[in-house]
Amino acid sequence: MKKHFLSLTLIILGLILNFVFSGHDYIAYALYLIAALIAASRFMGRRLRMVICIILAICLAYFVIIEIPIIGASSGDKDFEADYIIVLGALVRGKEPSLSMIERTQAALDYMNKHPDTMVIVSGGQGDMEDISEAEAMYRWLVDNGADESRILLEDKSTSTLENLTFSFDIIRQRGDDPAEATAVVTSEYHIYRAKLLGRDLGVELGGISAHTTYFSVRVNYYIREAFGVTYKWLFS
Repeated sequence: MKKHFLSLTLIILGLILNFVFSGHDYIAYALYLIAALIAASRFMGRRLRMVICIILAICLAYFVIIEIPIIGASSGDKDFEADYIIVLGALVRGKEPSLSMIERTQAALDYMNKHPDTMVIVSGGQGDMEDISEAEAMYRWLVDNGADESRILLEDKSTSTLENLTFSFDIIRQRGDDPAEATAVVTSEYHIYRAKLLGRDLGVELGGISAHTTYFSVRVNYYIREAFGVTYKWLFS
């Protein structure tokens, strides 16, 4: 009875995180998995439970190992002197930037203020539920908050991080510069490692500028998601 109640509680909590609080979906999936395992344990024999425990221990060990470089890269490269910074887009609600986008553009603005010669590329296309491109939303936010619009370049066609970087590198080359010389990526702390891996695939060693995620639970959720993202990249690219 206690296990049944615990499973039900975890499922309800997961549903709340899924449908009431945005940015918590991977935490919700973890709760569903734990609830399912607790419920199923009633019908498992001792040997099957042992096998499942071993599998879970291996998965947990892998998760810890893969999180080490993700967390290690999350603080960024604080002393990196960039000629260009590429700000990766995030969700736009209609015409309004999401909190994640504001966090990234704020990090870009802080860097612009400290490095007056750096050019900024805001990168992101227009999604299905977005009235303007992510690049346009970031451009407007930066200008509204005092950034020099002559220092901002728009890349508004990309639909993935790989395209963000590919199309932004093309813009740099069209200006007669080499993105491999001094280019940094601005993104949420949990995303820096994978962004730098993708840049390396394109022949560019990117610097990293970390945007702080305001809410701790959202940050944890996306660190979990990045473990899957990095695993997918390792396996299929």
